[in-house]
Amino acid sequence: MVDFQSRNRRTRDDERGESETDSESDEPTDDESESSAPDEPETTAEADESDRGPVAGVAVVTVADDRSVEDDPVGDAVIDALGPHELVTRELLGRDHDGVQGAVDALVNRGDVDGVVTVGGTGIDTRDITVEAVHPLFEKALPGFGELFRRRFYEAVGTDVIATRAAAGIADGTPVFCLPGSVEGARLGTEEIVVEQIGRLSDRIGEGP
Repeated sequence: MVDFQSRNRRTRDDERGESETDSESDEPTDDESESSAPDEPETTAEADESDRGPVAGVAVVTVADDRSVEDDPVGDAVIDALGPHELVTRELLGRDHDGVQGAVDALVNRGDVDGVVTVGGTGIDTRDITVEAVHPLFEKALPGFGELFRRRFYEAVGTDVIATRAAAGIADGTPVFCLPGSVEGARLGTEEIVVEQIGRLSDRIGEGP
């Protein structure tokens, strides 16, 4: 939760200062009239928090063969970009189809996980198996995520974005986002889409029409 400092408001007693003997009139002085102004609405932080929806518990999974949890800049970028959301668990998996599928399946069934973000394994190399492993778990695919991500990421990588198979869907009632294994792509996808949508999607699942 974001704590907001209460505003310091000047009262009539404050305006009087040490003039406790001045009790002849309750009318505001010229100085008071000039200094009084309507309170500005407290919009920025509260509005942003409302746009993001409820705070979500997030599992971050890195899919890579050449790093460890202690040396995982891409996973670090996602975690740093989660904003108000809570990191529940972090895993690092090799590029093994069954291993990735089993890990994500277990995470979406955890009561403390409201959403899963995977990074890595979304390219076109033969070892890039994240999308193939995770997609069968989706009861609902979210193609708009990949479309929006590639639109945003195009500004950074140009037409090479066509080789980025970022994807998302709902697995066992839990949103899952599959981001590329580059720091730039993982951070962009998390900051510009996941942070805003992961709480909203989790909250909307199960609602009626």
